Amino acid sequence: MAHRLFEGKDHAASYWKYRISPSDQLIQRVLEFVRKQKGEPLLLAVDVGCGSGQGTVLLAKHFESVVGTDVSPAQLEVASQHAREPNVTYRQCVAEELPFADSSADLITAMCAFHWFDRARFLQEADRVLKPRGCLALLNYTLDMELAYPGCCQQSLNQVCKEFYAALHPYRSTILGPKSIELYREAYNSIPYADKEWNEEMWVKKSMPLSSYMGFVESFSSYQALLREDPQKAERLSQDICQRLMSIMKVTSAETEVVLGVKYFYLLASKSG
Repeated sequence: MAHRLFEGKDHAASYWKYRISPSDQLIQRVLEFVRKQKGEPLLLAVDVGCGSGQGTVLLAKHFESVVGTDVSPAQLEVASQHAREPNVTYRQCVAEELPFADSSADLITAMCAFHWFDRARFLQEADRVLKPRGCLALLNYTLDMELAYPGCCQQSLNQVCKEFYAALHPYRSTILGPKSIELYREAYNSIPYADKEWNEEMWVKKSMPLSSYMGFVESFSSYQALLREDPQKAERLSQDICQRLMSIMKVTSAETEVVLGVKYFYLLASKSG
């Protein structure tokens, strides 16, 4: 069964506000693969572990119907509050028991969520629900993130970021192992489909306020675990990191724009016809 770590209302709100949506470039990679393997029409896409729906809505203009699923009512409540596309709906369920008929979906995605599932059971369920030539897309990013600010030593900035991640590492879930990318690589090797693709070097850059970068890291499961254990320690850590970053940047406001580079990896696979 999927591990339930993101169900609080505050955490769900934080997800919507700070989590980074997959880039247009990344979504296009997925769509190019689906169109190459399956072709038109694209009727149903299912976004599993959709959280607050940032990735789900990106599929809306490409499919007749898009359904986001998640185990958390709080996450789905936030997703529904921000739903604008008439062809996007949300359903509560676990990732390993999807409420869809056999051979019904053109695409099943899991954006930054697959590592929390019972992976073997989910892959079996995805195989059941996918149409022949339907596609599976599993996306995630690494902690090899890079901050940049004009006229500032990027190495110094990112040394502080690495210290932030290192301080959170003891609170990292053991479910994820040393590096979650290994869970995806293992899944790639286990999927029996002939047509599949692996990429672990896709950089995406996004401009945002420094405060949003801090909020992004604070939405991580490791920071949330620290927050539950010792709220004051978590707050001190976050404030210290933010102040050190501002000092290196020589700015006084956390609303100063920085550029965050995020390294994505993805697995694409097409069910045999």
